[in-house]
Amino acid sequence: MMGKSESAGLAVSTAPGLPTSHWLPENPVSRRPPTALPCKTHAASHEWAMSKNKNIVHPVAASDAVDPRKDVLYQGINGHGLEGGVVLGEGEGGGDQERARCEWDFRLCSVISPAATREASDALGAIEFDPSDQLVATGGIARKIRIYTMGSLLESRGECGGVGGTAAALSDHAAACSYYICTPAKLSSLRWRPDSGGRVIGAGDYDGVVTEYDLERRLSVFERDEHEGRRVWSVDYSRWIPQLGASGSDDGTAHLWDSRCGRDVASLCPVGGEPRRPVCCVEFDPFGESLIGLGCADRRAYVYDLRMGSDPVTVFRGHRRTVTYLRFIGGGRVVSAGTDGCLRLWDLLDAREMRAYEGHANTRNFVGLSVWRAGGLLACGSETNEVYVYDMRWGQPIWVGGFEAAAEEGGRGFVSSVCWRQAGDDGDACTIVAGTSNGVLQVFSGRKKPAAAAAPV
Repeated sequence: MMGKSESAGLAVSTAPGLPTSHWLPENPVSRRPPTALPCKTHAASHEWAMSKNKNIVHPVAASDAVDPRKDVLYQGINGHGLEGGVVLGEGEGGGDQERARCEWDFRLCSVISPAATREASDALGAIEFDPSDQLVATGGIARKIRIYTMGSLLESRGECGGVGGTAAALSDHAAACSYYICTPAKLSSLRWRPDSGGRVIGAGDYDGVVTEYDLERRLSVFERDEHEGRRVWSVDYSRWIPQLGASGSDDGTAHLWDSRCGRDVASLCPVGGEPRRPVCCVEFDPFGESLIGLGCADRRAYVYDLRMGSDPVTVFRGHRRTVTYLRFIGGGRVVSAGTDGCLRLWDLLDAREMRAYEGHANTRNFVGLSVWRAGGLLACGSETNEVYVYDMRWGQPIWVGGFEAAAEEGGRGFVSSVCWRQAGDDGDACTIVAGTSNGVLQVFSGRKKPAAAAAPV
């Protein structure tokens, strides 16, 4: 899984009978029409893809060459900021010139334990807020999708969030969970479908299947099995075309599918040759453009423009081990996480590494990565069973929170998933939900300190 591959090709195919224009409309910020993708039924599809690549200079292999695809990429990201958060300047990408300081006061609000309903294993591999930021979904080894309301998770918010408050609400999953849906396999990923109003959630599982569940009827309504039984690590939906979903798998591919017609739309294979390296993460550009990012076990991350049937528009090289997560943060930047124990901030146009964030421990597990864009903060887990928060301006963590309750039950464990609440908080308050390999769910609230109170860490 840690092997290195020197090729990075793209196998793209569209479903027969599904014209490209039905699912890839022209980007309004670009005057260039979308490139038609080769059809699966055409025997010459591979030759077509290769001929399209002959005259294209790879953006990383020849970094000083002019790549015509960068014009399209620039149009796709130009104008996106961090929604009031921190955007690094061009001169801030090297070493940290200023010592990191914590401008936030974080407190533990709630601890949800599996102790009262102990199962064989209840590791939490996925945590997701719904579009309204009022519901939280979790999934993992217990083969359940649990749905919580923010009211049930933050019952004592007034105590823990107030000045001098230290108490945290203690509960178990049976009491705090509003309802749950049993699934046929262990879950590795969850994502709410953006056009469903919080009604439909997609799940990727260990059996290589992607399933959509209708939460009102509490049953499955859509199922995909393109990965031939190989574990699905990640699922996401496009904001550009909400019915377009993607999944990354151990089989070394990312499949795109249209839930309206149930057809496989395209297949991305970023790592050529055999054996294929797993695709550990898929992420559509959340600002509604045609970009999709992949994190792979070949120690690289890739960004594709879906309007182009060719190579990735950008390849990020720098991680020393598997890339487990990739997140678009706006302003032409992305952040990635790897099992080398490092988060890396990249410039999307030229694949330049702008900053590395180090402090957490991560050498073998998925520990989660989440971005709070309004505050310019990153959160990830650690194999020391702690949550780490980084300010994008500095490479050192500004806050570390532990899971003492989890250590008392079934060993120390590790933080396996984290998620920021996005729209529900203003720029002076925030919420993090984190889960562990022991099944413990904890909720932390944060409030910005007065300017004079911020101290170096």
